[in-house]
Amino acid sequence: MGFGNFLWRKLSAWMSVRGLLPGAASAPVGATRNPDPALFDRSSLNFLHVGCGSTRKPAVGKGFQGDEWKEIRLDIDPTVEPDVISSMLDMDQVPTASVDGVYSSHNIEHLYLHEVPLALAEFFRVLKPNGLLVLICPDLQSICRLVVDDKLDEPAYLSSAGPIAPIDVLYGHREPMAAGNLYMAHRTGFTLRTLVAAVRSAGFRSVAGKRRDNYFDLWLVASKSLLSAPDISHIAENHFPQ
Repeated sequence: MGFGNFLWRKLSAWMSVRGLLPGAASAPVGATRNPDPALFDRSSLNFLHVGCGSTRKPAVGKGFQGDEWKEIRLDIDPTVEPDVISSMLDMDQVPTASVDGVYSSHNIEHLYLHEVPLALAEFFRVLKPNGLLVLICPDLQSICRLVVDDKLDEPAYLSSAGPIAPIDVLYGHREPMAAGNLYMAHRTGFTLRTLVAAVRSAGFRSVAGKRRDNYFDLWLVASKSLLSAPDISHIAENHFPQ
């Protein structure tokens, strides 16, 4: 997915939550506010790709790339033609206990802290009793090591949009914000410990996480049901990058 599409997706989500987006009348064919119930056919494995943007399988994490997984794409932006047009704070178009997995990559940091439990509660609600959540977001602990070394505005890595410095990870990418897209701001952040705690507080009974220092991100998998330590570790191995 291009970085421009990623930024527009975040802008659209923020605007929708606050009632600033036009209604669904402009939605393209294939994107509807009343999704086809057949999307949630319980005869096959499915996962809800929250904040999908323009990406599709197999651009998601490796654990959902198998042919046995059917992708249901959810996004607030109708122009990316998702299956479901919705904010992650209120996914009422997705039936309760209707999906086997939820995949959310770099969405949660754009919420305010008090909104995070609302989104996690929605993830929990739509999952089946044995459902899995896979969540990815920036890692403040690794990026703050660069801040401690007085590298706040020095490039930490190179993206398709150009160099990304710790200040961009902490507060949002400066270039589009300077151009007027202040909705791109990051409004909260996590270390692995605080992310695990937030997910457990939402009701998930088994959680495993991973920090990737070189990529400044966190990966987490969580199960609604109680699993043994070896079982949740095995699931994490299937979903986390090497």
